[in-house]
Amino acid sequence: MSSPSNASTSSRAGSTPGGTDHAATGLPAVGAGDHRTALLIIDMQNAFFEHETLAASRDALVAACNTLIEAAVRSGAPVLVARTEHLPDRSTWTTSMLDDDQGFIFRGSHQAEMVRGLQVHLFVIVTKTRDSAFFGTDLAERLRALGVDELMLAGVSAHNCVAHTGADAFAHDFRVSYVSDAIGHTNKKYAEAMLEILSAEYRQPIVDLADAVARLGRGLLSAEHEEATG
Repeated sequence: MSSPSNASTSSRAGSTPGGTDHAATGLPAVGAGDHRTALLIIDMQNAFFEHETLAASRDALVAACNTLIEAAVRSGAPVLVARTEHLPDRSTWTTSMLDDDQGFIFRGSHQAEMVRGLQVHLFVIVTKTRDSAFFGTDLAERLRALGVDELMLAGVSAHNCVAHTGADAFAHDFRVSYVSDAIGHTNKKYAEAMLEILSAEYRQPIVDLADAVARLGRGLLSAEHEEATG
């Protein structure tokens, strides 16, 4: 998003950033063959829903994300949550924040809290300070430790944090799918263009909610990627 995103560490939801939580390890594999899919919920925090476009879609996005979370838990797929968080001392600020002399989404603030109703309190939290959930975090290492090689992305915003995370996932050799019904945006034109580019150039399919739920149960992400490359 044009607002900052994060770069930090991982912890249990509600705990101090930087703590290590191994509760997500040891889950049964999901998907066909050696492939395993994880669900990553991105930046579903109060600050981002201050934008009127996202505010109008908040309840629908929360419901869609919760549906994905429930499906992932049923199938044994890991669920991780990426959140943006900054410090008031400017040490984590982006260049645009420094240029504007305006901080954002400070640790412990209402802005930094997850939106009401999102069922993520039991899952691993990856705290970041930049758009990509991979930048400056241990997300890639965590996913590999879990045996994950496929990511299903949901959250906000499509052309910023979601897109940057998807592009970085490709660079880290993870397959990616985007759940259209569970991804919010502040600019529909930008969102559609960005996801279309990622889908075409990186072979990262865009799926709807019903398809995503089915895929979590049947492990079809690999099949689609193999079909796209065949």
